[in-house]
Amino acid sequence: MSAPTAASETSPPAGRPWEVFAVFLSLGLRSFGGPIAHLGYFRQAFVEQRRWLDDARYSQLLALCQFLPGPASSQLGFAIGLQRAGWRGALAAFLGFTLPSATLMLAFAWWAPYLRDAWGQSLLHGLKLVAVVVVAQGVLGMWRSLAPDWPRRALAVGAAMLLLWQPQAWMQLLVVVVAALLAPWACRRVMAHAGAVAAPRYGRPLAVVLLACHAAMLLFAFVVGTRGSLLVQTAAAFYRAGALVFGGGHVVLPWLRQALVLPGWVDENSFLAGYGAAQALPGPMFSLAAYLGSRMLDGQGGIAGALVALLAIFLPGFLLLGGVLPFWHRLAARAGAVRVVAAINAAVVGLLAAALYNPVWTGTVHGPADVLIAACGFLMLVVARQPAWVAVVWCVLATGAGTWPGH
Repeated sequence: MSAPTAASETSPPAGRPWEVFAVFLSLGLRSFGGPIAHLGYFRQAFVEQRRWLDDARYSQLLALCQFLPGPASSQLGFAIGLQRAGWRGALAAFLGFTLPSATLMLAFAWWAPYLRDAWGQSLLHGLKLVAVVVVAQGVLGMWRSLAPDWPRRALAVGAAMLLLWQPQAWMQLLVVVVAALLAPWACRRVMAHAGAVAAPRYGRPLAVVLLACHAAMLLFAFVVGTRGSLLVQTAAAFYRAGALVFGGGHVVLPWLRQALVLPGWVDENSFLAGYGAAQALPGPMFSLAAYLGSRMLDGQGGIAGALVALLAIFLPGFLLLGGVLPFWHRLAARAGAVRVVAAINAAVVGLLAAALYNPVWTGTVHGPADVLIAACGFLMLVVARQPAWVAVVWCVLATGAGTWPGH
């Protein structure tokens, strides 16, 4: 390692939190297109325009964020803010990027109960069809990228079959565990990452504390969090979901459904409508948590529920990122660890495919008109490569045109 690089790794943060906040707020207002598109926006903003980091450092941070569970684009933004302006910069990056979409989702939660007339129900149905389109696109994209060979495709198909047979939370966890155990066979061709992320400006003792905090909170979420007040149960449900999301933002859908819809905290129609509405907004898709937290038990969650849900779903990914960052250069060199994550990602493709059928398809598509609307929206995204908001506009206008029977 050259002397200039070593110096850059140990120098104090070069930026100020307000500067980080301003840049990420701008990104949060205009970053349409979902997590993959966000990564492109980030590279343009921080590698090409501002040169806060070079391509090699950006790629290394991105590899770490894709390795860990959680929202990859938000974790990457957190890591960039951390590198630029320390912990306050990391917090500023999260707030700036999340605030616009979270505010809009909270506004939609307030507005949703008033959509009880024919027009409102048509709008909600259109948003549910958006969920069909976007999840189908997500399954296709993840199949191509996370299950590129036959062993991993077998993992994905097997996971989908098991979850269609037993769509329970314990089966989701079992699928993840079995995939990890099968990693040496299914992912034997997967290689470890090249290179390493530069050492962060805090030591391993703090990293261990962050990992211990995550472990304690995850234990609380599974054991203690099933009891207590509404806010406690909200925090536990969203923390579990945020801690178990491998493979991209769309995968949070089946975890949140298990945590919220099946116990009766949020009804299926509101859940799918909120998911569809989130596709029309810029910023992280995890901002859906603000809507769902507010809608808990038919709106009893309110603003407090929205804030608790939002913090709880993002926190595990950030704790893991901060805890693993100082050890990443060694972990990335271990083929066994990389293969386990690759196997889990393949199983997650099956998990999302099962969710595409039930509840997304079965709960939304009720006739040929719905099939046609959804198919056209899917072609817009996959063939014409239009942004997600175009599919949102199409589905909402098509269902609201009054020409489709049954709406």
